[in-house]
Amino acid sequence: MSVFRGYERENGRIGTRNHVLIIPLDDLSNSASLAVENNVFGTRAIPHPYGRLQFGRDLDLTFKTLAGMGRNPNVASAVVIGIEDQWTQQIADSIAETGKRVETVSIEGNGDYKTIEKASRLARDMVRDASDKRRKEFDVSNLVVSTKCGESDTTSGLASNPTVGVVFDRLVDEGATVIFGETSELTGAESYVARKCATQELRDKFQKIFDDYQNDIVKEGADLLGSQPTKGNIKGGLSTIEEKAFGNIQKAGTKPILGVLDYAEEPKVKGLNYMNTSSAAAEAVTLFSAAGAVVHLFTTGQGNIVGNPIEPVIKTTANPNTARTMSEHIDLDISGLLRFEFDLKEAGNRLYNVMLKTASGTLTANEILKHHEFALTKLYISA
Repeated sequence: MSVFRGYERENGRIGTRNHVLIIPLDDLSNSASLAVENNVFGTRAIPHPYGRLQFGRDLDLTFKTLAGMGRNPNVASAVVIGIEDQWTQQIADSIAETGKRVETVSIEGNGDYKTIEKASRLARDMVRDASDKRRKEFDVSNLVVSTKCGESDTTSGLASNPTVGVVFDRLVDEGATVIFGETSELTGAESYVARKCATQELRDKFQKIFDDYQNDIVKEGADLLGSQPTKGNIKGGLSTIEEKAFGNIQKAGTKPILGVLDYAEEPKVKGLNYMNTSSAAAEAVTLFSAAGAVVHLFTTGQGNIVGNPIEPVIKTTANPNTARTMSEHIDLDISGLLRFEFDLKEAGNRLYNVMLKTASGTLTANEILKHHEFALTKLYISA
């Protein structure tokens, strides 16, 4: 059994990073949150444009995602800053269920200066406490790993995505939890994904998620050509969404699907899980992070540079041009697979080893370059 060195949290979950997170409840709290990040080394803010006058499922998803980021094992503790007390406390209460420290600061009745000072002092203490934590050795069954592809081309389906599939199969065999998604990019391959579901109940749940997505598109009278596949996909040689889908699903590997999750839902079972996500890179990785994924495997053909504030994103490509022209963004070049310099098993071994090193603390390209994209998924208009 392979091992990595991670951080054990109060609820027994294992993280690969040790962030103190500054969470703005709403768009009005972004400025104060960013000021705290600027004041206190070791903190990370996640500004976003929503949180005000949302309602129903849309508001629930925003809260679930914000709380999920704080609940993620890569976060040691969190400060939630909001314009209103009640909603701010709701996020904090969800994070507190994990046993980690979380504090709230309200802007109303205080203004920015007092809010920033109070939050900065709290964050300072949290960073000091977090710095006392030490990595310990754990086997890989403690990992939660997600995957996404972006700016795919022909090399993605031929090499990069199958390589992730090899890693996912190995992780499942070793007792880890793995998650894939990208609902729109399953179009044309949805029946194959449904057959991978281990039970009829899971198949029905997946099919409803997929059908609901398709019905939304139909209701809008939209034509997704240019979005699925994207202009970049088409430039890279992918002519149809079906071609893209069958290349995409290779990332999931060959194991049965044991869990079907809605947006940002934490996995309840180990093994292979499907999650309903957008196919937009930053939105999807955000949802995976909010569900508790601690390492992300991202494949790119034409070159996608997305990162995440708390989940390290490992970029791999099999496109030699991308590996050359965008080398600062690429963690693993497997273009040699297409030149027959090594086989798929060896490509999987190389990515697996990069993943273990990343889980143990080696920084990814997105972390070094400060690509901390955080994007909430919005379901419909606000009030």
